[in-house]
Amino acid sequence: MANYKIAVLGDRDSVLGFQSLGLTVYPADTVEEAKTILHTLAKEDYAVIYLTEQYARDMTTELERYKDRLTPAVILIPGKEGSLGIGMAQVKKSVERAVGADIL
Repeated sequence: MANYKIAVLGDRDSVLGFQSLGLTVYPADTVEEAKTILHTLAKEDYAVIYLTEQYARDMTTELERYKDRLTPAVILIPGKEGSLGIGMAQVKKSVERAVGADIL
């Protein structure tokens, strides 16, 4: 049985604080680097990958690839600039798909 892990991926300033929570952080300097890291983590035993919204907005193709897979679950989080609303919109869509109506 695999021992699943949790990763946090985004720009350095947004992710380094998560180390103190015991999570593995992967700072990326560019969106292209973040894409490469995301694909690498998906091949490893990561059950959850937290990704900053700032990088996610330019990674729609990559996120679609993992959207319906059991692992990894890619969860969008606000970056150092604050929320772009992308993560909440993603949660809203998932709830609508599961429940059949907009309850949020």
